[in-house]
Amino acid sequence: MTPRPVVWLLVLALLVGTGVGAASAAPASHGVTPDQTTPLKGNITGPSVLSTGSNQRYLIQATGGPAVAPNGTIVGNLTYYASVTGPSPTGVQITPQSAAIVAGAPGRPLLEAGTVPQALTISVELVSVLAKANSTLNFTYTVQVVQPYVVAAVIVNPTNVSAQPFPLIIDLDGTQVGNVTVPIILAHATYNLSFQYPTIGLASGWHTFSISLVQAHGLLEFANGSTTYSQSFYIPGPAPSYTVWYVLGIVTFIGVLFIFGARVGARRRGATKK
Repeated sequence: MTPRPVVWLLVLALLVGTGVGAASAAPASHGVTPDQTTPLKGNITGPSVLSTGSNQRYLIQATGGPAVAPNGTIVGNLTYYASVTGPSPTGVQITPQSAAIVAGAPGRPLLEAGTVPQALTISVELVSVLAKANSTLNFTYTVQVVQPYVVAAVIVNPTNVSAQPFPLIIDLDGTQVGNVTVPIILAHATYNLSFQYPTIGLASGWHTFSISLVQAHGLLEFANGSTTYSQSFYIPGPAPSYTVWYVLGIVTFIGVLFIFGARVGARRRGATKK
């Protein structure tokens, strides 16, 4: 018996409907399924010590999670959220607090350190999202804000010609710790050089900053008429510990009481015998 046309139409409609339903159920994942994604990972880099009153940009790198294809291509939304906390939050902030991370361009929030020496904690949350799939990662970074050591000097141009900009190296105890770009100095003009060195952990004793113009520029000199300049500062040692003396004093005091008690007891025993 030949099937009726109506039956064929129903079968055809069922097959077409099934195909359409399967296609619409597949997630728009750009070829990435949850079992193909790599773990979300990231980090933040930048100075761990800053001067009071300074600011610094930090780099936030991220990759992986649903938003990143196995070949490293970002196919979803990869975002960082950052905040900063500290004992004295006045004047302390990080901006922008959130931004998308795109290929070849990590997050670059700016941290303003404030004017109080303290330990700041930058908290970062990474979020990787594609369609309904998402993953997060949290980590922190500690920044010590310290009162910097400052070296200051006056550079003089005694000539009749202008001195063009040049870099000047700063040494501390014979080791390079930074450099300063000196701007153009007009003829018979001066420039006030200032360099801040934020650091912790310098040993107690004398330390010396030194600067030389010998190889930097042949036209200039410092205000003292020399082409070299040095500035020393002293770091005191830790406060003396009197714990040993306290313990020794207590032990001595107890010993004196024991001897005194022993003598008094002996006298009383002697008086009783009489």
